[in-house]
Amino acid sequence: MHFGADIPFVQHLGFELQRMEGGESQIAYEARPEHLNSFGVTHGGAVMTLMDVAMAVAARSIVKDMGVVTIEMKTTFMQPSRGPLRAQGRLMHRTATMAFCEATISDQAGKACAHATGTFKYVPRLPVGPKGTQAFNVISTD
Repeated sequence: MHFGADIPFVQHLGFELQRMEGGESQIAYEARPEHLNSFGVTHGGAVMTLMDVAMAVAARSIVKDMGVVTIEMKTTFMQPSRGPLRAQGRLMHRTATMAFCEATISDQAGKACAHATGTFKYVPRLPVGPKGTQAFNVISTD
């Protein structure tokens, strides 16, 4: 399965998209040694990125021709994230321009490690780069 967009950081982390439909997403991830913190567990930044992507994918799953940008995100860490992880994202509510989502990360035993809620803005996917009509890599939330 493909995320529907080229996201180099997601590729670097090695996220594996397993589900993207009906306002839901599921992503598998196993942190490599360079993604761990000094305690030997998955770094909080990688955990937050996983939940951010899970929520964004859930939001995009019903409007695949639109992109989304994160407006805000609240994260709660409940226990260390160890070993293979699974993120599940869910679109809770949407308007014409906004998506309100949640995501939970579980470990291999199914125990919740972290939870997040987030607000995302739908933005049109416009051509970018040298042949596009927009300046390279410019994202507008207007």
